[in-house]
Amino acid sequence: MVYEVAPPILESTGKIKNPWPNVDAHSGALLSHYGMHEYDFYTVLFGVSRALGVLASLVWDRATGSAIERPNSTTTENIKAIIKKAQEAKV
Repeated sequence: MVYEVAPPILESTGKIKNPWPNVDAHSGALLSHYGMHEYDFYTVLFGVSRALGVLASLVWDRATGSAIERPNSTTTENIKAIIKKAQEAKV
């Protein structure tokens, strides 16, 4: 519904080149639905959530001994094997 309703509203402001809604449109609608009406804090909450995502990535990098983030799909079993191998190498 956001993709049907938002573009005409965004176009009507005359300030937006690409009126296609981004993630802010979805997160803003959810925050409003759940009672968060302090609109000045939406950007802050979005930034904090992004920072927590980066932090989680860094924790996994440290846990698996990765020097640099290499996005891929892996299983929990694979991660356990990587950690076990790193622990055995220390001994």
